[in-house]
Amino acid sequence: MTGARPGRRVSRARSSRTEEVQQRIKQLILERNLAVGDPMPTEFELVDELDVSRNSLREALKALQAVGIVDIKHGFGMYVGSMSLGALVDELTFHARISQQNGHNDLAHLVEVREILERGLIDQVIERGLADETPELDVVMAQMEAEAAAGGVTPETDRRFHELLYQPLANPIVSQLLSAFWDVYNTLRHDLAPAEESPMEIALRHREIYDALRAHDRPAAAVAMTAHFRGIHVRLAKMEQRSST
Repeated sequence: MTGARPGRRVSRARSSRTEEVQQRIKQLILERNLAVGDPMPTEFELVDELDVSRNSLREALKALQAVGIVDIKHGFGMYVGSMSLGALVDELTFHARISQQNGHNDLAHLVEVREILERGLIDQVIERGLADETPELDVVMAQMEAEAAAGGVTPETDRRFHELLYQPLANPIVSQLLSAFWDVYNTLRHDLAPAEESPMEIALRHREIYDALRAHDRPAAAVAMTAHFRGIHVRLAKMEQRSST
């Protein structure tokens, strides 16, 4: 029986060490009650306090920066980072592309999760009596219908409409998660089959959601949201058929 190659053992040891340093940095942030945007100790101070090598520290900081836990501003210092789902977007986009090549459709699964989430969220907005707290939604709805009449609804207007639907919940995690889903879908949307719905039909699907929200009609909102996503599911199904042939 042959043992593991020395290079692999070194690589695993280095990875384990980097993960250990990451955990210690996160623990330091928690123990000092640092908040988002607060300055962190300098690299020199961390090397001394954590008793680690500079290379190990830098690898750990780079990993933490990638997931938004640490914000490194060259020439200014290090700060506790704000929550970011950028790494999740990159990973989901990459795996969605891989799944297409292998005859699967992870993008369809992602859209399914988004649909379930949005149906639940709009229900919460209405149930909590928050359906009238976004006057800007009126403006965006009118803008979408004007764009549709001119020949096409822009992705920016579509995205803003959905953001405003759930803004009254004041839930930053919801906002970031839906934004991540949107970024993945928007990156891959050119791989989809052309939309069968006309711009006016797309605007109408959004108008139905809008009207149900303003009427505080939870069942109608659920039906309207399902109808809105039906067109996306049709495009995803065609993409899957195309990739399997």
